[in-house]
Amino acid sequence: MAGIGADSLGAIQNPGSPSGRLESFPVQGAFPCQPSPKPARCSIDRGLWLSLRAIRRQLTAMPHDLFLIRLIHHATRRPFPGERLWTTTQLLNPATVRFLRIRNREGCDVYIQPYAEDQNAGYILLDLDRAAPSVLATMWANGHEPCVVLQTSPGHLQAWIRVSTFPLEPAVATAIGKHLARAYGGDLASTDWRHLGRLAGLTNQKRMRRTPGGYAPWVKIVHARAGLARNAAALLQSAMYLPAPAGWRTHDTTSSSSQSDCAARLPHAATPNISAAQATEIYQSWTHRWRIAERFTQPDWSIVDLWIARKLLSQGMLAERAQDILRLGSPHFPRRHTDPDDYLRRTVAHAARDLLSLSFPAGTTEGLRSAPPSGARPAPCVSDPSRPHQMD
Repeated sequence: MAGIGADSLGAIQNPGSPSGRLESFPVQGAFPCQPSPKPARCSIDRGLWLSLRAIRRQLTAMPHDLFLIRLIHHATRRPFPGERLWTTTQLLNPATVRFLRIRNREGCDVYIQPYAEDQNAGYILLDLDRAAPSVLATMWANGHEPCVVLQTSPGHLQAWIRVSTFPLEPAVATAIGKHLARAYGGDLASTDWRHLGRLAGLTNQKRMRRTPGGYAPWVKIVHARAGLARNAAALLQSAMYLPAPAGWRTHDTTSSSSQSDCAARLPHAATPNISAAQATEIYQSWTHRWRIAERFTQPDWSIVDLWIARKLLSQGMLAERAQDILRLGSPHFPRRHTDPDDYLRRTVAHAARDLLSLSFPAGTTEGLRSAPPSGARPAPCVSDPSRPHQMD
């Protein structure tokens, strides 16, 4: 390996991967390109500083624990190999930014997304390539103000709107993205829940976006300020009441039928806006995901009801809809509750208080020693509260 130069294989390393190791990135030969002439030392330092400043502004306005970074070579459309999940600290490391600038000069577009595994992190991307000049003022007036607005090339914008501090289910995030795209003339093809946006401080490598002089335009920050959109709650609520997907089935039709009969016997229950099959599907999806049957021989379903209510509310679901899911989906409901409607109201209210006080971190069962809703039996399933289980 003697004689390896600054642009050879293994010369640039990930300055801090989540695995805790330094991981090499292939540099030369990954994509066909011509070596770039080395600019003067002073221009390297100034360019790096400008990129760092722009990236810092974008990340500060989009606070999150982990970001997915994807490099795609414009000419070949091939993704660049290497570590792709980085924290804010790692992304703001000058060595990381220097690596991204080198790949960008070689023809890679650099994309970013707040990462939340198989959910949306609460940020909706709006691609405003063909939007009216007054679109941003209209968004602010409607309470849909973005936390970040980027100019990806002259006349073309991307906006990130934060609608939740908790992760969202993919269907909910996609529905909100489509609603915003229709309202503001955004690109409907860029509204899926995990769509990536551009990273500021680097260039847009699309040939059609080149300047008259042939240069790639810089991705510039137009606006950057952290915060939820003022009408985020209304966006979440509207997304919750979209029609259920066609062909939605339950795994246990017998259980669905018996739970539907139970709901019919509740004298004070309002007509639910969700079917028993749909409610059971939602309820059972979480019990299966958390492995309730494997972890607890005799689960206290009142405790499980509270867990599920917390999760549903954290995704922006209305309290009334969460009550309907518990009413129709909780096993053997109403069990021994003398006033089922009062039990449901208190359970969902308890879950809402937990979320507001941040005593229930998203995705864990920490704090399960807290008292269950009034009227619920003690929780034999919480046998070892010192070992919190992952709920996501």
